[in-house]
Amino acid sequence: MKKLVTLLFVVIISSQFIFAQKTNWPMNGKIKVYFSYPVNTTVSSGTNAVRLDSCIADTLASYIGRAKKSLDFCVYNTSSSTALTKVINAVNSAYTRGVTVRWIKDSSQTNTALSSLNAGIHVIASPIANSTYGTSYIMHDKFMIIDGGPTTTNATDAIVWTGSADWSTSQFNQCYNNIVIIQDSALAHAYTKEFNQMWGSTTAIPNSTNSKFGVKKTASSTHSFTIGGSTVELYFSPMDATQTHIVSAINTANTDLYFGLYTFTTNNIATPIATKHTAGIYTAGIMDSYSVGCSACAAWTTLSASTALGTSLLKEYTGATSYYIYHNKFAIIDPSNPSSDPQVVTGSHNWSSGANSSNDENTLIIHNATVANMYYQSFYQDFTNLGGTLSTVTGENDITPADGDVYIYPNPVTEGSPVYLNINSNLNLNDAKLVIYDILGNKLKEISHLNSQQTAINCGLQSKGMYFYQLMNNNEPVKSGKFIVR
Repeated sequence: MKKLVTLLFVVIISSQFIFAQKTNWPMNGKIKVYFSYPVNTTVSSGTNAVRLDSCIADTLASYIGRAKKSLDFCVYNTSSSTALTKVINAVNSAYTRGVTVRWIKDSSQTNTALSSLNAGIHVIASPIANSTYGTSYIMHDKFMIIDGGPTTTNATDAIVWTGSADWSTSQFNQCYNNIVIIQDSALAHAYTKEFNQMWGSTTAIPNSTNSKFGVKKTASSTHSFTIGGSTVELYFSPMDATQTHIVSAINTANTDLYFGLYTFTTNNIATPIATKHTAGIYTAGIMDSYSVGCSACAAWTTLSASTALGTSLLKEYTGATSYYIYHNKFAIIDPSNPSSDPQVVTGSHNWSSGANSSNDENTLIIHNATVANMYYQSFYQDFTNLGGTLSTVTGENDITPADGDVYIYPNPVTEGSPVYLNINSNLNLNDAKLVIYDILGNKLKEISHLNSQQTAINCGLQSKGMYFYQLMNNNEPVKSGKFIVR
């Protein structure tokens, strides 16, 4: 049977959609993702990923400067450095202009930068690891909430900053990390509710009697949010069974699967990945050397075997004098198959038993093809940096079209002249036509008199980029979607 690439991601060519594309950011500009290492935009599907080259601290300080009512920080460790000085100065300036500032830190870390905070800003530390919280417990979150409290009158002011990076110069500038910034009031309120559990109150002053961390917290009540038209899931460890949701996301992979982790030790996640690879899903990963060779490093043993990922699994280690850690914690699911609900799993949660059962962590699962591709651009370059080679994945599957389905392949297609698209459908096409649009909604080409159920169409496209199609049959729309020329 001929291999077919499915393209079932339906889009509506409307002014609202076009505006979202003009912002050059997915989800109507409500989410931004950044990376600390170079990215490879040659595998971009239309929105290029962005590296913040030694300017994550500047970006963070700029966002802090936006705060009008409140700033909540829940950060594992904030270290003194020239870069962090500008962040602390921005926090102090916000406090001086009347912004309510609250700060939670991990008790096991030095948090040296916090000594420069205005003395009026309250700071609390997480509990010391013990038999109640777990002997290896840490408050491992790295998030900031801007104007997420009840006093904020403009919902567009509410912003969440999170990701994998601790707050230090090396984490921002030298280590492999990703940053996620989301503008959404409902998500910000969910983060604020989690913060308030640990803070013990809703005011500027913490209440140690009511404060709850780790296993003492209650599970969060809202996990799914619609942001810019896409679903975003949110889970807080240890009470939200985060690991099960990571595994559930991995199990949806139909075409390709990638992951990058600092600490990946549990076979509870490694085994499902190996199962996907065995089933024919293209799989590749990066693990920091911290997760290689230790007595608890079962995941590396499972996945590096020649019967599993083999050379498609790399470890990051460049020598004792220049070693900067691969500190990401992400999975990318089906970035090459827009019809298969592409997803990104990211946040502070390492794939370990401690992260799942005792630590305070936050995890986002973002269902968005553009975000998935942006993370893939980063992973692709990271994998190349470490000496690996990734195969081009087209999302091919042996598929018999179901009633009413339309398949367009290959997608992405290769730049050149001419570019051919092939339609395979079990619909009874009767004088159908295919209309091609550019990213601004301009009609580029209309191909009429399509009657064959499988045909090759010369679209006459020569430039790289994202394009949109609408298939009409008897003047009625049958299917809309997008395709990439690269």
